Amino acid sequence: MKKIFIFLVAACIGLAAAAQQPSGTQAAFTSLPVNQFVDSIGKSSVVLVDVRTQKEYETGHIKNASNIVWDKNFDTAVEQAKLDNTKTIAVYCRSGRRSKAAAQALASKGFRVIELNTGILGWQQAGMPVEK
Repeated sequence: MKKIFIFLVAACIGLAAAAQQPSGTQAAFTSLPVNQFVDSIGKSSVVLVDVRTQKEYETGHIKNASNIVWDKNFDTAVEQAKLDNTKTIAVYCRSGRRSKAAAQALASKGFRVIELNTGILGWQQAGMPVEK
């Protein structure tokens, strides 16, 4: 009985240690499929951001999306955009790669962030509208 108790205590300590986020790890954001992303961006507490290039944005984007390009000037562009840190920032790109990087950067600045995991390609494949 005593061995079981010691084992359980040790297991709990191990789980608690594993659950703590060590310093230097990445900030969290939530990656969502199209249907959940649609539900989320319909809320007034969410700001929608397309992180593709201006040219890509002009070929078609999700309604009400602002364009903040994911590139070496992203941090400066975010500051200039004066994103509201009381709102959730919803980001997307073409396929989900750039938006994950942008989401990570925004989350590390303290923003609450959601990300469209399949990008606008998945959005369009699901039959969702875009505007030009």
